[in-house]
Amino acid sequence: MVYIVCGQVANFKTNSNIQIEKIPYALNSKLKKSIVIKEAQEVDERFHSRYNAKQKTYRYVINNSKQGSAIYRDLEYHMPIKLNIEKMKKAVKYFEGEHDFSAFKASGTSSKSSIRTIYKAEVIRRRR
Repeated sequence: MVYIVCGQVANFKTNSNIQIEKIPYALNSKLKKSIVIKEAQEVDERFHSRYNAKQKTYRYVINNSKQGSAIYRDLEYHMPIKLNIEKMKKAVKYFEGEHDFSAFKASGTSSKSSIRTIYKAEVIRRRR
């Protein structure tokens, strides 16, 4: 069995009378089964989950099996050919550090800078 675990913070304003500890249950009853709210907490009204983020973590999954996965098809990249994991582990280190990603920036984006720091990049092989 494969579990893809991601942590995502979101915020919204509400005038609801629902107790804060019951909000995850209320939201989960209305969301798709693939999304689960684990916790809710009250925050300062000036908090914004996007603009106040200090770091983000991304996980990219390569399914290296012959057939791929029907269930996770939209959540992973299928590459059925043999991969050189040792070379990938060496190469991924070049992503670490400060880089200018202006070539990848969408036109009209609101971000002030295209400079980003990648603190850690690694290749991990897991067998299913």
